[in-house]
Amino acid sequence: MPIRTGIRDRVGEVIFDHPPVNAFDSALINEIPDIVTGLGANPEVRCVLIRAEGRGFCGGADIKEMQKHPERIVELNRGNYRTFRAIRACEVPVVSAVHGFVIGSGIGIAGASDVVIASEDAFFSLPEIDRGAMGGAAHLSRMLPLHKVRSLFFTGGNCPAAEAHRLGGVEKVVPRAALLEEARAFCGIIAGKSRRALVLAKQALNGIEASDVDRSYRFEQGFTLEMYMSEDSQKSRDAFVAGKSRAEF
Repeated sequence: MPIRTGIRDRVGEVIFDHPPVNAFDSALINEIPDIVTGLGANPEVRCVLIRAEGRGFCGGADIKEMQKHPERIVELNRGNYRTFRAIRACEVPVVSAVHGFVIGSGIGIAGASDVVIASEDAFFSLPEIDRGAMGGAAHLSRMLPLHKVRSLFFTGGNCPAAEAHRLGGVEKVVPRAALLEEARAFCGIIAGKSRRALVLAKQALNGIEASDVDRSYRFEQGFTLEMYMSEDSQKSRDAFVAGKSRAEF
């Protein structure tokens, strides 16, 4: 199964397991919102942990689908928006445990989470400018300072986990082999609290954020659609699928 779930010790787990790079097509990304919302609404759950198997946390959107079916961009955009909003609006705290590449949609998932724990090999990237797309800066801005976000966006570069930790976007950086254990231990601390207190705390913290990240991301998506309609966008996707663009993995 590309997405598995489970509940252990009052922590609901969402596991991405979609080889080779945990990239989501328009159908799969639209499954995630109901999964996250359902776990968060479960009275037995006090924290949600999002993690992944394989080479990296998330390789972003399935560019091959977009190259073959550009008309599906609207459904993909809708799924991204619904997924990130569901994570941020989840009734209980959401922790993302990331490793390897955290790219595109992976940025939205991590950025919409309440806490990010990363392995030493993790890195964050928005290569949209090289993929004929836009979007993701709204959620990366929840993790990193403005000028760092712009630098990454304009260059399509990477931010290593250690740098993200230094800048305050990552709670803890741990060895790859210890990631799951450390993430579960952190979630266990949260899960030991009153569910009612956690629900109220999540609502309060969301309410005092300086900007409306959902609205900001929706604004970004307008430019994504505009970019996808351009000739440059199709050329970028063609080059990526043909293996002529810069390797991200």
